[in-house]
Amino acid sequence: MTTNKTFRCGYVAIIGRPNVGKSTLLNALVGEKVSIVSSKPHTTRHSILGVLSRSSEQAVFVDTPGLQSASKAYKKSVLHRFMARTINQAVEDADVILMVIEANRLTKDDLYLGQLLKDKKEKTVLVLNKVDMLHSKSALLPLLDKVSQQLPSAAFVPVSAVKETNFEGLTHEIFSRLPLGPALFPKDILTDRDDRFRIAEIIREKLLALVHKEVPYGLTVEVEHLGRNEEDQCLIHAVIWVESKSHKPIVIGKGGRVLKEVGQAARKELIEFFSDRVHLELWVKIREHWSDSERELKKLGFDL
Repeated sequence: MTTNKTFRCGYVAIIGRPNVGKSTLLNALVGEKVSIVSSKPHTTRHSILGVLSRSSEQAVFVDTPGLQSASKAYKKSVLHRFMARTINQAVEDADVILMVIEANRLTKDDLYLGQLLKDKKEKTVLVLNKVDMLHSKSALLPLLDKVSQQLPSAAFVPVSAVKETNFEGLTHEIFSRLPLGPALFPKDILTDRDDRFRIAEIIREKLLALVHKEVPYGLTVEVEHLGRNEEDQCLIHAVIWVESKSHKPIVIGKGGRVLKEVGQAARKELIEFFSDRVHLELWVKIREHWSDSERELKKLGFDL
């Protein structure tokens, strides 16, 4: 750990409504995929740390679940309340808050979130993501004018997380606002999450791409075994937990097609992740109402 008296280090909360690109932004800033990405709302369920270290500064980013206005909190399960607490805690602990919105639109949920942050204006940086989706730079000007009035912040930075546009401007805004202090993590650490967590999330990401409707909200993945097999491959046994009997055949698919596709896609990414041969075995099991039970969530590794 560095003890340089001019070193800057602190926590940076990444918040915003679902699907504005928070996880994509985190991964791009850190330089490695530490948080899964999906078009499904509430893909991120935990607070996930990503660490960006430089010679004289370190930013510890906290990816958070997407926040929706109270009127849209249609399912107030224990899991949803846990996610809301996760967002609130990240905001309270943050030295800098990145509020992410889409550069091509401003929604009621954005305004709702802006109201929640009105007392934290001085440490909030508004990030207008997806500028690559705009037809021209001039299309950004009306939104900039609107957000400057309706979403007060210390600064606003237009970026593209996918194309890493204007990251220099964004990191300058972040690091200039971090307090003086020693590094919180060694330089070679990119995330606080262990291999089992990241494996489970990779599998869940592949599931989210293939299942639809209400199913994504009722499934989670648990890695039951991680080791080596007789052929010296990385051996992974994972269980996909679903909440209802009707979801199990959907996740398996006709003739096992969905489960097979999930396994193939996850194995391909895990081979890259470990730089090793991987043998992955998946099972689908029913765990009724797991998302509405503190006991079950704790068993599944949620830090309630």
